[in-house]
Amino acid sequence: MTILLRLFAWSLAAAVAFATLGPPGLRPHSDLGQDGEHALAFVLLGIAFGLAYTSNRWLTAAFAIGLTGVLELLQLWMPGRHARLEDFVVDALAACIGLAAAAALDWIIKRARQSASPS
Repeated sequence: MTILLRLFAWSLAAAVAFATLGPPGLRPHSDLGQDGEHALAFVLLGIAFGLAYTSNRWLTAAFAIGLTGVLELLQLWMPGRHARLEDFVVDALAACIGLAAAAALDWIIKRARQSASPS
């Protein structure tokens, strides 16, 4: 199961990287607005990595924040893209919210398993 979660997390990271760095016309659009789209993408990314890598949550959080920074900086060299501090802050906070949600879900699952197992 861990392998599938990790494969999904990295596939989602690749999709987010393409949407962030690819041609603006190929980026998916919704009614959420730019900040909402960023937040949704990075919350999902945080949840995916948070569920896939549970052993060292601080390292996973540092990676997620670093990834958002790298993606934002790489936009400096992409035609039609603009690197913005606001986007980085939204992306990093959203990824951390996703990681926190994954940690809470993991804790709930572990607690339910402990209470279901015979003592």
